[in-house]
Amino acid sequence: MIEMLVALVVLAVGMLGVASLFGISLHAGSSAITRMQAVNLATDLADRIRANRRAGDAPNNAYGGAAADNGCTGAGAVSCTPAQMAADDLYHWQRQLSRAIAGGTATGTVGVIAGTPQTYTITVNWNERAGTGVATLQYQTQIQVPTS
Repeated sequence: MIEMLVALVVLAVGMLGVASLFGISLHAGSSAITRMQAVNLATDLADRIRANRRAGDAPNNAYGGAAADNGCTGAGAVSCTPAQMAADDLYHWQRQLSRAIAGGTATGTVGVIAGTPQTYTITVNWNERAGTGVATLQYQTQIQVPTS
């Protein structure tokens, strides 16, 4: 009889360990998906910057400025200057960030450094649960794009 109770306790402790491991793996999978989204969205903006090389010279480059919905893309799109397209790209990219990364806490910035070629630093920040608190995570990439 005692042997059965000891076996039951050992089995219960083992099952609690398996449940804990399952919870940890779910959290790690969610974190990996969030990081993948940050990388994909930063790469998306890098491609938009490469496609719109004439957005201006640093420090007046439009990708380093404010985002604006100029209606440059989609149904009923209007003809836009490279600077307007850059502001439109930033607007749509920031909207994608807030929707794609859980919690809507993601923010993105672009820094432009003058030079030949110009250097763009794309940064994505987001908050993620870590244990009992919240951790702010960041993904950053740099690209160099010639203006011609």
